Amino acid sequence: MKNARILIVDDEPGIRESLLGVLEDEGFLCAAVETGEQCLEELARQNYDAVLLDVWLSGMDGMETLARIQEIPFDERPEVVIISGHGTIETAVKATKLGAFDFLEKPLTIEKVTVVLNNAVQQRRLELELAHLKESGGAKSNIIGESVPMKALRQQLGLMAATNGRVLIFGESGTGKEVVAHAIHAASARSTESFVEVNCAAIPEELIESELFGHRKGSFAGAGEDKIGKLEKAHGGTLFLDEVGYMSLKPQAKVLRALDEQRFEPVGAAESIQVDVRVVASTNKNLEEEIERGNFREDLFYRLNVIPFHVPPLRERIEDVRLLADYFLKEFTTAYGRKPKELTEEALRVLEEYPWPGNVRELRNLMERIVIMNPQIRIDARHIPLDRARRAVFERPMDRFGSLQEVREAAERDYILKKLEEAKGNVTRTAELLGLERSHLYRKMKALGIAPKE
Repeated sequence: MKNARILIVDDEPGIRESLLGVLEDEGFLCAAVETGEQCLEELARQNYDAVLLDVWLSGMDGMETLARIQEIPFDERPEVVIISGHGTIETAVKATKLGAFDFLEKPLTIEKVTVVLNNAVQQRRLELELAHLKESGGAKSNIIGESVPMKALRQQLGLMAATNGRVLIFGESGTGKEVVAHAIHAASARSTESFVEVNCAAIPEELIESELFGHRKGSFAGAGEDKIGKLEKAHGGTLFLDEVGYMSLKPQAKVLRALDEQRFEPVGAAESIQVDVRVVASTNKNLEEEIERGNFREDLFYRLNVIPFHVPPLRERIEDVRLLADYFLKEFTTAYGRKPKELTEEALRVLEEYPWPGNVRELRNLMERIVIMNPQIRIDARHIPLDRARRAVFERPMDRFGSLQEVREAAERDYILKKLEEAKGNVTRTAELLGLERSHLYRKMKALGIAPKE
């Protein structure tokens, strides 16, 4: 398995060199040591997916080394493949009981070693993934936070998740609306059925109907074969209309009818299809304002807004920053095979003094960057690449602003100006960096008094 890390432990230089050359040619990332003591030192320094461990070693033998490896915490412990030139059934049984993944006799063959290592790496990664899912309750549906708003949100979710009521989730970009949608589905009676997502902001207007309802071959240029739509794929489960405020008016009318009748026609089809789907939608727009502008149907709004959810921005639940930062650090150290990291108190204060215009998504991206770029275990303030000028806005807001709304607007304005600078004034590129539609960014800039030339 390419990029898997393998540690070779053998006291014969010729075998170490031979295995290193062969396994690196197969795409593995390899290192080699000659004693059990060196093996344990290397495992303390770097995570490995698997260890090829000889039984007969000077000093600590292979069996004792295997037993010591089993004491390593589960999420850092590699799979161990024992190799021996004097293999016996008794030795193989003992190795297996001590936790070895497999037992290979010398002389080794390239094919056998490669197959066993690939299987060992796959096994370890599956076990890590399963453990991670059990710990988090399913990462995508894990709502993290002990602030008052998040406790209230979880309580609200517990009251309504088991129903079939339609849900409309409100919140800024990056607050975690998709996580809430997954949590609603996971807690519902439909949890064993499909969760199907449609990103309404990312699909071109001319393709949204085909994406939602499917189409028949030849119904329009480029329709070379029949396509099953997302609504049909979600039959029995949940359809998540992410950022529904970006859906154009024409498909809105068809969605309205599908919600009312639980029936629809694919593009180019004469017959209708009956479905049983629960619809959850999200938006970062003020849909009531969009209705006034003629951009969103009022009747569709009321169909979707049966049970409203409001996901607060991170700056309004700053006490959750520590929990989220720790969660994301663990997520990425596991994903990248790095040693666990910890944030110092000073680093945590820096995170809590920042306004987080990109919300939880921005914090998650920052933690990923820290894991990738910083090899040290303890992360302090100098390792936190945040804009100190924007932190200053948030540190003492009452000295400069009269209201919380003014603080928010100042932080948003600074962040947009920073991204405009990165994009060299290109508004289209800036919108991409911010994860916004260009038209939405223009409106936001106008509201904040930012001229494109800035």
